[in-house]
Amino acid sequence: MRARGGGAAAAAAARPEHLAAHARLVKSACPDAFLATAAMRGYLRACLPLRALLLLRALLTRAPRLLSNSFSLSLALQASGALPPPAAASLHARALKSGFAAADLFVRTALVEAYAKAGRADLARAAFDEAPHRDVFLCNVMLAAYVARGEVAEARKVFDGMRERDLVSWNTMIHGYAVSGDVAMAREIFDGTEDRDAFSWSSMMSAYAKGRRSKEALELWREMLSSRVAPDCITMVSVLSACSDMGALAVGTEVHQFVERNGVEVDVKLGTALIDMYAKCGDIENSLRVFHSMPAKDVLTWSSMIIGLANHGLGHDALSLFSSMISEGLKPNGVTFIGVLIACTHLGLVSDGKKYFNSMCEVHGVAPTVEHYGCMVDLLGRSGHVEEARQLIRDMPFEADAVIWRALLGACRIHKNLEVAEEAMAKLRVLDPHADGHYILLSNIYAEANSWEGVAEMRKTIRRENIQRIPGRSSIEWQNKIHEFVSGDRSHPRSEDIYKMLEDMMDRLRQAGYKPMTCLVLQDIDEQSKERALAEHSEKLAIAFGLLTTPARSTLRITKNLRACEDCHSAIKLISLVYDRKLIVRDRNRFHHFSEGQCSCKDYW
Repeated sequence: MRARGGGAAAAAAARPEHLAAHARLVKSACPDAFLATAAMRGYLRACLPLRALLLLRALLTRAPRLLSNSFSLSLALQASGALPPPAAASLHARALKSGFAAADLFVRTALVEAYAKAGRADLARAAFDEAPHRDVFLCNVMLAAYVARGEVAEARKVFDGMRERDLVSWNTMIHGYAVSGDVAMAREIFDGTEDRDAFSWSSMMSAYAKGRRSKEALELWREMLSSRVAPDCITMVSVLSACSDMGALAVGTEVHQFVERNGVEVDVKLGTALIDMYAKCGDIENSLRVFHSMPAKDVLTWSSMIIGLANHGLGHDALSLFSSMISEGLKPNGVTFIGVLIACTHLGLVSDGKKYFNSMCEVHGVAPTVEHYGCMVDLLGRSGHVEEARQLIRDMPFEADAVIWRALLGACRIHKNLEVAEEAMAKLRVLDPHADGHYILLSNIYAEANSWEGVAEMRKTIRRENIQRIPGRSSIEWQNKIHEFVSGDRSHPRSEDIYKMLEDMMDRLRQAGYKPMTCLVLQDIDEQSKERALAEHSEKLAIAFGLLTTPARSTLRITKNLRACEDCHSAIKLISLVYDRKLIVRDRNRFHHFSEGQCSCKDYW
């Protein structure tokens, strides 16, 4: 885009000697070919291809032999990639006439690249196929052209047909498979790559992080450090993304320390990744510290911090930060307003939520999406405005998705609205029929309404439709390793010790007044078995492991894939009191900070 800026952009980006050469060439009656190619190359290095072509056009009338050597012609072809295909075609014809297209690999490679950059992969491939000889550089250009268009299968055919490959060839294929989401093939190519560089590792780590295979991404990070390859910023952003997903605070902190120890520049992208990692790993203080230390911030940086504060229950701080963002002249986007509306939802600020929602389009020019309507339905429903939430769904400019109906169903659970709950469930049975959580929620609503026929019907439906429960998974980090548990899990090497601690923990909780909420268990089993099932929920196992392995009074951080159930929420409040611990639990909805028998959500989640 800078090339379109004309002389001012060229003056800003090109080096003085190239500008001086340009001035001499324009004034010269017989321009020097060497000086002309040097100036063109300078413009290309400054990412000003149009300036290079304009110079060439200005000189050709006085020096028609400028394109009679392969070097000048290859430079012109490189520059022509910034223009529509006819420009490259014109130079292609000149190359064919001169014989360079067949005899010179530099010209042939530049020709393939020019067509590829102009968006004509078919012409690039035709020029590639016409080449009598193909070296690794020409093949790499064709590989990159296919990968840039997402045609990884075609790139693989070229790759498999190469007589020799260099690291660029292997890295291009790893990157292609990573971007396309084919993690298995990316790993196959990665494993076959010798002498990997930072790009090799970064591409593979990115593939794992994007595929939510965060555990493997962190294992690869360890392997990379052992191989003594210095990670770059892109690598560290991928690792931090995996840490965010897993709740791996110790590993994320280790990455941050590596950045500080090695004097790595914290640009906007890396800084935002650090903010997001600390917030999602439960350390909102360090998230804020990174945010305030950044000299430059973009809208994503501000949005990440706003969402982080909102999810930690610091809604007023999130809204204050939004005001600061607006005061500094930044334009919020859709992601920003997700954070703002989450903040209002967690605080129950209905009027403020409506004000911000209406301002999206009216003030900031941001069109609300289904996600923003979902936030509003959640806000209205949780605050007791169930009918208004239902009406908003009816008035939406698009069809409500399962997430919105699930939010309304959750509100009906809080406010015991059976009629609207049944309507929401009817929609969910069409939109997301196999999600067990809907059936459990409605069964609980029936139970609280003393509609035991409804409870029985839900149990029959679960059995008849073979609805499988999504297993609750909770993880805790200890000694730089993530320890994951599922309900009733006995696979951990210290399982025997964990269950002894669990028994002790449950005894102490009962003495403190804990009463298991057995109504939450839908299986047709006796009361004692229901109590055992609740006691062995994944978060309780993770907490038992944490109590077993960490120093007294230290903070426990737990990450769960589902919403925390009412029984576990009640139990964890008592655990914080009985064991004098702070517990930070991240569930699917938000963060819960437990301390002295209380939770930051104030039982509103």
